[in-house]
Amino acid sequence: MSVMEAPTALAAATGEDLMTQLFSEIRERREEFGRLRHVPKEFISRLKKLGVYRAATPACFGGSGLAPSAFLQLIEKISEADGSVGWVASFGSASVYLAALPKETQAKLYADSPDLVFAGGLFPIQPATQVEGGWSVNGTWKFASGCKGADMLGVGIGAAVPGQQGSKPRTAVLPPSQVEIVDNWDVMGLTGTGSHDLRVNQQFVADEWTFIRGGVPTIDEPLYRYPTIAYAAQVLGVVNLGIARAAIDEINTMSGGRVAITGAPKLADRSYVRIEVAKAEARLRSARGFLYDTTDDVWQTILAGDPVTTEQVALLRLTAVEVARVGNEITQSMFGLAGTTAIYSSHPLQRYLRDAAVVKQHAFLGEGIYDGAGAVALGVPPMPGFI
Repeated sequence: MSVMEAPTALAAATGEDLMTQLFSEIRERREEFGRLRHVPKEFISRLKKLGVYRAATPACFGGSGLAPSAFLQLIEKISEADGSVGWVASFGSASVYLAALPKETQAKLYADSPDLVFAGGLFPIQPATQVEGGWSVNGTWKFASGCKGADMLGVGIGAAVPGQQGSKPRTAVLPPSQVEIVDNWDVMGLTGTGSHDLRVNQQFVADEWTFIRGGVPTIDEPLYRYPTIAYAAQVLGVVNLGIARAAIDEINTMSGGRVAITGAPKLADRSYVRIEVAKAEARLRSARGFLYDTTDDVWQTILAGDPVTTEQVALLRLTAVEVARVGNEITQSMFGLAGTTAIYSSHPLQRYLRDAAVVKQHAFLGEGIYDGAGAVALGVPPMPGFI
């Protein structure tokens, strides 16, 4: 799917009128979501109707088969309305992880509906004891974004049995009734994501309800051949493209407003403002082009039946960190252009500034990703876990 074709496919997949109505409601309620510190379940059900939570569900279980670029554009547009809702919606991609579960287990997961909300607190990996038929799970995990609206929850476990200390971490999948949500999400930005801690107290999880994170999928569909960890980073990084667009649009709205209290010209009459807005527009469009061109290139490789190369995976990871960085920098720049008007806590640019900064802090989007991508480009081994 080309970048030009993606918007048409996106509108067809979700319904243009439904999208417009929902985005308007998100803008009206984003203050409420921030006060609640999570997106409530009744609104999550609205995102389900938009198709967010069936985008990565296997087609054999009723999923929509949405191409990665189309899903990324959907998250970008939601994030333009509110970064927190965009962040929560981005985990509609999490079913790519669940594809590593046994097919029989997935059939049970999607038996009632393909619109499954999965959230997880995967870190820090907690040791679990292997018992007959499964695992005894106990511990506390951080950053479970969207956990209060989830249908199923996942936690990261590692083997605590002789000879398996070096094994790859796996995820244990549990119903919310077996997990305590520790209500402690008190942060500067993305306040509505509800990224609380999860606590599990000696729960048994059968083997068939665990999977290796990023493991080989048991479903043979194109989406599950797209690099899993890279996709997980992209759906987060793209949130900052939406926030940056909202920040530029806010300056455009302000530019023809009243003269400053000091008597200075309106924003649109100041050459430095015009220059910075033009530069921001160019940088945003360039970052978007890099993201969607690279994503579509890899997707076409998959559809052709060819393996994704190490170089392609590195580029995908590079797109994620780059759009997060560029989006953050553009938002900072627009905040600066607004002057003292934007220092009031009620101003939209306040929210955009804080949300964009928090996106950039995510471990998947840190400076180390540039090192990994550079290592692959130069033909030397990247840091462990990069590919």
